[in-house]
Amino acid sequence: MVQVHKKFTDEQVRNLLERYLKHEIERKYIQEILRIRKARFFALLKDYRKDPEHFSIQYHRSTQPKLRKTAEQALIKELRIEKQLIDNKDIPIRKYNYSYIKDLLEVAYQQKVSLTTIIKRAKQNDFYLPKKPKKAIHDREVLTKLRGGTHPARFFLPPLVSSCQRKMVSRYFLR
Repeated sequence: MVQVHKKFTDEQVRNLLERYLKHEIERKYIQEILRIRKARFFALLKDYRKDPEHFSIQYHRSTQPKLRKTAEQALIKELRIEKQLIDNKDIPIRKYNYSYIKDLLEVAYQQKVSLTTIIKRAKQNDFYLPKKPKKAIHDREVLTKLRGGTHPARFFLPPLVSSCQRKMVSRYFLR
């Protein structure tokens, strides 16, 4: 599927639809030329039949493409608050909660902002923490004098204070 308004002018599409109505061109050839499917073709044809003189394939966006200044200011304000919470070592918050900020902007500021927009603005204004790489799996083996020659490292016990602790830990590992 292609966006017709980017590939063809109004006049070109109008000419093709006009020729279709005069039975000069078959529908499937027009669909191939415009690279559209049957439903889209008949939607264009319906619009053309309503008003052939003012027919247009130009796309008119119904939403605002840019974030309003008030929404941007509120977003930055909330991101700063989140940053203060993350920087405070007494509070166990380690990453930004962008979904909460999205909900807060809708409720408190009556501003609807998408989550991807919030994350993009956070990256632009240095309110973004990259994901930490996953730790490597512990796969080292330790050579011992035990039968088999190798023993997984997790079974080696650190020196403990009392024999009671040693018994508890060895029971845990040797199950």
